[in-house]
Amino acid sequence: MENLMFVYHSCKFIWTLLVTILGHASSLPVGDDSICTAEELAKYSIIFTGKWSQTAFPKQYPLYRPPAQWSSMLGVTHSSDYTMWKKNEYASNGVRDFAEKGEAWVLMKEIEEAGEKIQSVHGIFSAPAISSGIGQTNTELEVHSRHPLVSFVVRIVPSPDWFVGIDSLNLCEGDHWMEEVSVDLFPYDAGTDSGFTFSSPNFATIPQDTVTEITCSSPSHPANSFYYPKLKILPPIAQVTMVKLKKNQLGLPASFLNVAAKSNEIIDSVSETPLDCEVSQWSSWGLCRGLCGKTGTKIRTRFVLLQPANNGMPCPNLDEETGCEPENCV
Repeated sequence: MENLMFVYHSCKFIWTLLVTILGHASSLPVGDDSICTAEELAKYSIIFTGKWSQTAFPKQYPLYRPPAQWSSMLGVTHSSDYTMWKKNEYASNGVRDFAEKGEAWVLMKEIEEAGEKIQSVHGIFSAPAISSGIGQTNTELEVHSRHPLVSFVVRIVPSPDWFVGIDSLNLCEGDHWMEEVSVDLFPYDAGTDSGFTFSSPNFATIPQDTVTEITCSSPSHPANSFYYPKLKILPPIAQVTMVKLKKNQLGLPASFLNVAAKSNEIIDSVSETPLDCEVSQWSSWGLCRGLCGKTGTKIRTRFVLLQPANNGMPCPNLDEETGCEPENCV
């Protein structure tokens, strides 16, 4: 009997201890942003630099209707409880509308609802569009010690559903805010439209696919506007730089900040991507022409699909001739 009572009390003690530990663990904050002990608020200037040039991306570069350009930027500062978009996950309806058409209304509503329900959003920010592939736009954002993450999207125009952006970049490092951070940006496919080229017509992806990064070899299809099989990696199509503002810098345009000179240098040093000539398949052989009893000739032709650029492989001969025996000779 005494042994049974001992076992009972031992089990009761272990159970109580386990419940206490689990209860304490469940009350601990979750996510990388929970360890931020920096000052409560910080403001940053965010500068978006488009590097989408015909030299770096010569294949099918949009020159008109419309020319290469960038949509406005839409971003949010938030905690780990909110996600605007994430690689290998499905895009929300708001991200779909923004990536396909540049419409921000649904995405704004999604952000506002997340902020109201779970208090995961601190603020929304936006920056003007850029009317060319190369250029800059900027704005300011505010982060909070409980909302130190930054996410944003910028649509690639024209494109089926392609965009660049950042997913949950943490600007807090323990007990201090980062002074400056720069990130190279590469194209993403929202997974909602199946077009291969910048000017592809709308063709919904059914069922919807996940958000995927577009690379020089994926999608692995020659029609893909970013398909450069000789490259190991695409050059950055854009860059974003965030600089922590001191109190005397608040409200100053980006042109007054040191980051402007750095961004201009980046634009001037755009990499040159070689583009090989692409030609069509040969046509059928033409009629054999010549005199009776003598060897005649016939010709087949092909045409240029893509002109070479930046010291890429030149085009081969576009016509070919071979001997033949005339049939209907004179």
